[in-house]
Amino acid sequence: MKRELESASDATLVVWIGRFSQDALAEAYRRHAGAVFGLAKRLLTDHARAEEIVQEVFVRLWNEPTRFDPDRGTLRSFLLANAHGRAVDLIRSDVSRRRREEREAFQTAEAGYDVAHEVWDLALASHVRDAMHVLHDGERAAIELAYFGGMTYREVATELGDAEGTVKSRIRSGLKKLRSELLRSGVSMGADA
Repeated sequence: MKRELESASDATLVVWIGRFSQDALAEAYRRHAGAVFGLAKRLLTDHARAEEIVQEVFVRLWNEPTRFDPDRGTLRSFLLANAHGRAVDLIRSDVSRRRREEREAFQTAEAGYDVAHEVWDLALASHVRDAMHVLHDGERAAIELAYFGGMTYREVATELGDAEGTVKSRIRSGLKKLRSELLRSGVSMGADA
């Protein structure tokens, strides 16, 4: 059978592929996979994706051998046309995805960039830093660990070696002092002010 396959025409191979001859598919692959891979690699410039194209083209031949019409051209040209079409689809998909990602990134950047808001945040941060100086060391350390360090009251207590109730009291009194200092320096506290 192997010699018979090697001497068979491409059209005959496709007939045998239609009868589920894996040997016929292997022979078609041996004859044409290199050309299909070369085209896909040239178009995609990616070895792994070119291999995927080769696999897709030959799986499609296996699943739909009747799509090949020997009156319209050679098996090689049929397989190359399939590879070209699939590669072009991938390229278009990549270009479309990149454009969409760029558009989304631009919209996100445009929506997120508010100069007035940025300036306000910087000014407020400066006021808070200045106001922190009115706190005694225990209040400052507790607030820094809880609010700037993201720790829970229990974690702050463990870190400072104090009781949890003491830490809560220091944070509460420190926040009151900060609020007063910020209001005194002209920083509005929103609806709570």
